Amino acid sequence: MLATFVVGLREGLEASLIVGIVAAFLVQRGERRALRPVWAGVLLAVALCVGAAAALQAATRQLPQRQQEQLETVLALAAVAVVTYMIVWMTRHARSMRADLEHAATSALGRGSSRALVAMAFLAVLREGLETSVFLLATYRASGRHVEGALGASLGLLLAVALGYLVYRGGVRLDLGRLFRVTGVLLVLVAAGLVVSAAHTAHEAGWLLVGQQRALDLSALVEPGTVRAALFTGVLGWQPRPTVAEVVGWLAYALPVLVVVLRPRATPTPAPRSVPA
Repeated sequence: MLATFVVGLREGLEASLIVGIVAAFLVQRGERRALRPVWAGVLLAVALCVGAAAALQAATRQLPQRQQEQLETVLALAAVAVVTYMIVWMTRHARSMRADLEHAATSALGRGSSRALVAMAFLAVLREGLETSVFLLATYRASGRHVEGALGASLGLLLAVALGYLVYRGGVRLDLGRLFRVTGVLLVLVAAGLVVSAAHTAHEAGWLLVGQQRALDLSALVEPGTVRAALFTGVLGWQPRPTVAEVVGWLAYALPVLVVVLRPRATPTPAPRSVPA
């Protein structure tokens, strides 16, 4: 549940912030007439994402067992690739996100058209929704707990929407750099768990035949029904008796990506202003 909550919060937060910032900008500029097409674009993007997720879930259920294992491996690796790109991009651009969006909105209104803002909101929700569908489907299949996973994802998305609404209303100003760094660390751990899941399903599919010796025995820590078990299996992706391939995959992914996320970044200093004589 915690893993899908983090996924829902982080993936939904970027789209909610983009929509909230664009909507607030339009209100500030007296362009309320453009809000209706913005909301229509958001709803259309949500409907398309829900349809795509349902179609993908239905397609996976109709496959034979071996092909299901192969598809789960591909989905897990695709989700890892998508979330890694998103983590790295957001780590670099979170602090300037609001300024960049407002600059783009100013340019669009300066050209006398609000269609670019509608497209911006639509594409933001569509992109994040499709990424969320792939990532959550991979996470569901890795954990095997669909009800708890759906609840966690729903709560994360609701919190993301609430934060986006508060940004729109001007009631909160978020330190995006710090917020995305914290959620980035959690997402790295979740994605590393998907790497472990991909290694497991790749072996079941007959694709990964090396490194199948038992590396650790964590059965004393991962007792079914305990909080530790939920943490190790649901978030970190570790099983009671992981193989060498699973441990190597987890470390090879988590360590370098955590370095990228946690590396201190210098705050850009404004250019010196010239003092008139």
